[in-house]
Amino acid sequence: PTPRCGMEASPRLLCGGLQAFAVLQWVFSFLGLGSVCLVALLLALLSQAWILVVLYLLWLYGDRNTPRVGGRRSAWVRNWAIWRHFRDYFPISLVKTAELDPSRNYLFGFHPHGVLVVGAFGNFCTEATGFSRLFPGLRPHLLMLPCWFQIPIFRDYIMTSGLVSSDKASISYLLSCPGGGQVAVLAVGGPLEALEAKPGALSLRIRNQKGFVKVALEHGASLVPVFSFGENELFRQLPNPPGSCVRRAQEALQSLLSVALPLFHGRLGLLMPFRSPIHTVVGAAIPVQRSPRPSRAQVDALHALYVERLTQLFEEHKERYGVPADRHLVLT
Repeated sequence: PTPRCGMEASPRLLCGGLQAFAVLQWVFSFLGLGSVCLVALLLALLSQAWILVVLYLLWLYGDRNTPRVGGRRSAWVRNWAIWRHFRDYFPISLVKTAELDPSRNYLFGFHPHGVLVVGAFGNFCTEATGFSRLFPGLRPHLLMLPCWFQIPIFRDYIMTSGLVSSDKASISYLLSCPGGGQVAVLAVGGPLEALEAKPGALSLRIRNQKGFVKVALEHGASLVPVFSFGENELFRQLPNPPGSCVRRAQEALQSLLSVALPLFHGRLGLLMPFRSPIHTVVGAAIPVQRSPRPSRAQVDALHALYVERLTQLFEEHKERYGVPADRHLVLT
């Protein structure tokens, strides 16, 4: 399809170039910007600007809990034009299937994780696909591993898009906000699911993932299943079947570092993802009655209902978004 860039008179080549640049800078931000920030901070500390670094570090100490209390979103950053080029590269679309009451808080379960959760970022960390227009009154916060918020400067940048820490205190803060309107978006399968993110894969790590259900019960937050069609089509991975040396090494490193290390590549052998449409479908809310100390039976029952609704959401939309009728989710 002809790329869109928001400027009808622009040549096709310019549109494609802007889209590729938008994606490239995002991949760099995800994989390399943290290291650049650390090096820049160290060089500044060794220069005549050291006093500025000391002042920043003192401020940082006082600001250390911000990623756990809703972060520091910037509507300006979320509306940058570069995110529209990022959207159009794939392209990414956000599909609403039901109304969500803005007076309530929600926990969105995002599936599948994919290699780099591209759909989650494009839909919930930017306004490129119109989240605020589709769901007025709701403020999405994508949950990210706490270790990323330990990197100075980088943590301040990622918070502007609505990224917050994924620890329990952070989720609890969002789901207990009075007045409602807060959305915590969690990639339920976690880092290990990224190791299964391969074209055509429909495997979800969810059978034993019940912590998100328990925290929803504790705060009476509605659960919303979200399935992102096309998320696993963006990269290729080195073969790593369960039990292989590669998989065992990846799982060991994940336990040590808290982050998964999928050995992936994209277009032309680089880290640029393949152009493949992403359709992120947001399901209807599952009402949850608050139970400060939920029993195991309550957690299991709500988890089973969530899995049922997620499977139903997938089955209802799969053929529309290119999944053959005889393909089904594999829950592990």
